[in-house]
Amino acid sequence: MKIAEVIGKVTLSRKHPSLDAARWVIAIPLKSDELNSKKKKKTEPFIIYDELGASPGCQIAVSEGAEAAAPFHPDVKPIDAYVSAILDQVEVY
Repeated sequence: MKIAEVIGKVTLSRKHPSLDAARWVIAIPLKSDELNSKKKKKTEPFIIYDELGASPGCQIAVSEGAEAAAPFHPDVKPIDAYVSAILDQVEVY
């Protein structure tokens, strides 16, 4: 699981039929030293399936791979990343 920060949303013109009601966000993964800092390093953003309504600026927990598709079992959806939680507060020790 990764922690990421939402930086935008995605609008698709074509999609897989099983994703008709899907909402997608763009996020950048955060390293532990960036969690409580205002300075974020420029990293490669990635696209995440979102059912929780994360908005830009939110920190989210992201499941990837087989764990990302698990909430839809036994249905099959072509998903590689899933917003599993919106984080209110993160404390790093």
